[in-house]
Amino acid sequence: MTTVVFDTSMSLDGYMTATNQTADEPMGMGGDALHDWAYGADPVGRDLKAAATDRLGAVITGRATYDHCVPWWGADGPTGPARRPVFVVTHEAPEKSPARGVYEFVTGGIEEALKCATVAAGSRVVSVLGGAKLGQQYIQAGLIDEIAVHLVPVLFGSGTRMFENMDIDHIRLEVSEVVHTPAATHLRYRVLKRR
Repeated sequence: MTTVVFDTSMSLDGYMTATNQTADEPMGMGGDALHDWAYGADPVGRDLKAAATDRLGAVITGRATYDHCVPWWGADGPTGPARRPVFVVTHEAPEKSPARGVYEFVTGGIEEALKCATVAAGSRVVSVLGGAKLGQQYIQAGLIDEIAVHLVPVLFGSGTRMFENMDIDHIRLEVSEVVHTPAATHLRYRVLKRR
């Protein structure tokens, strides 16, 4: 059975991006610090990222994340040479996308994107990646099995908050893994299903 994971890096004060996001700085000014654990000198972080990619069957992302990141991702998507399929939730597909890219544009909403991703993933993990709004929609709809937060030791003070203004009742979580490194504390929670 497919596991659906919302996976995000976050500052200690709860931001997924810093302020002043632009096409050249999609994470905001200094926001790239949120991903140093995966691409920097921390071997544990790199190993965690590699293991997650090995388990991954498909990715769901929003249009804003796609638009900001496709210049860096290229045709291979966020998993690089692994080339896992990426389902982009959007109101309208872009006129151009990278040739031979891994992207499929889904205009029927988050549940349609999840159905497509689940078929593509088979028994592997589906990761909901990026954007706070998309993550919030999946959590609010009760479609997330796990939440993975890579908590980075930085304070942004402002930016895009992950868990702000969500229209939910209390959702109980169960800690399933904690890995501490100097670059980040990696937290994995199982979402306890509502009765």
